[in-house]
Amino acid sequence: MARIPRKVRDVLDRCEQEFAPSVWNRFCAMLLVAILLRGRRTILRIYDLAERLVPGHFSSLHRVFSHRRWRASALARALARALVDHFAPTGVLEIVGDDTVSQHRGEGVYGKACHRDAVRSAHGHLVHRWGHKWVVLALRVRVPGTVRSWALPVLVALYRTPELNAKEGRRHKTPADLMQGLLALWMRWFPERKSVFAGDGAYGTHKLARFADRHRSRLCLISKFYTDAVLHELPPRRRKGQKGRNKVRGKRLPTPGQAIKSSKRWQQLVVSWYGGGQRHIEVFSRVGHWYRQGHGLVQVRWVYVRDLSGRHRDECLMSTDETLSLREIVESFVGRWDIEVMYEEMREHLGLERNRGRCKQTVLRVEPCLFGLYSLIALWFACLPGDPLNRIVVTWPGKKSITFSDAIATVRREAWAIYINQTTILGPVVEKLDRRQRQSLIDLLALAA
Repeated sequence: MARIPRKVRDVLDRCEQEFAPSVWNRFCAMLLVAILLRGRRTILRIYDLAERLVPGHFSSLHRVFSHRRWRASALARALARALVDHFAPTGVLEIVGDDTVSQHRGEGVYGKACHRDAVRSAHGHLVHRWGHKWVVLALRVRVPGTVRSWALPVLVALYRTPELNAKEGRRHKTPADLMQGLLALWMRWFPERKSVFAGDGAYGTHKLARFADRHRSRLCLISKFYTDAVLHELPPRRRKGQKGRNKVRGKRLPTPGQAIKSSKRWQQLVVSWYGGGQRHIEVFSRVGHWYRQGHGLVQVRWVYVRDLSGRHRDECLMSTDETLSLREIVESFVGRWDIEVMYEEMREHLGLERNRGRCKQTVLRVEPCLFGLYSLIALWFACLPGDPLNRIVVTWPGKKSITFSDAIATVRREAWAIYINQTTILGPVVEKLDRRQRQSLIDLLALAA
């Protein structure tokens, strides 16, 4: 295990406290094999490689997820602290959130339901998928050697249907409600740091905006906004001798849609854009208090964005922190796209949607562990010595920066070295090869096995 970077070992040492010794050995073996494998990461496939690392029947690996007592939240906290300490030790924490549907075949699967697939659906075409809807909170970081930021998932929650919640005696929570709970847990873990959260329109709710406004010293919400949103001024101060209840809102302000029609004072900016490039845009902004009957006012700064190239549709954004600059608001929302890239990379390289767990505990643990594995691989890769650009493994014409395919191939090479050195059956055979032959064998395994 000496090949594992110190910061990764520190994460594993913190996680070890959650497990019994025998369970921890099996969990580490499955973690190592999950990095080595390609395609489906089922328990039986993992057992084919892990049986030489841990003794016992393959059902003991199943029970690590389905029966053994350990908290996934404790593992997430250890990973989150390591990611923040390495990638963002100071300054404002940039976090993003979204939900994704992972398809799951078969009957009798806990939490399975029919959900709208946002990736495959369009304005005139609706696609549904049977599976699990996961609400994910991720930390945006800069990995050395890359041209864009990466979204590293930290907290994951399963969305459950109203019928399942009623059956289990639980209050139903929408994806926005689940995200509010994840944000509350995040702030509890990092009470001394301020976070800027960016989400799409599903998380631009008045309720979530009120939550961010109540914790405005530690949390800012940036999301899509409505062009017909009801905005007001603050209510006037109560006059001496005035009768009746206090007013809850002041003078009605124009909606964003009305304001942009009459405005001629637009500001032009060059901002970071999707994919790591830059784009010329023009913006118009105002500050108002978003009103929802029965829920009061929330102060927001709304920003209307026009792409001067004409290749992107106009967007209306909002921020609960009116002190942020217009550039910061736009770039934070654009950075939300990193989480969509992460979903695609997980499906391609880590086998998201390919596990076969059915019982409650297995469902609630396996895929969140896969999300955590993505972040652990990024941390492992970033902690390796040397120039990151020299570790470009998967190449194509025009490629000049590190991608996740390079990161996982590099970490997989390190994992194969650990696996071969720890497997007593392979050890004597490999030792007969010289250093160059051993390295070539490991390189081939990392790319092809």
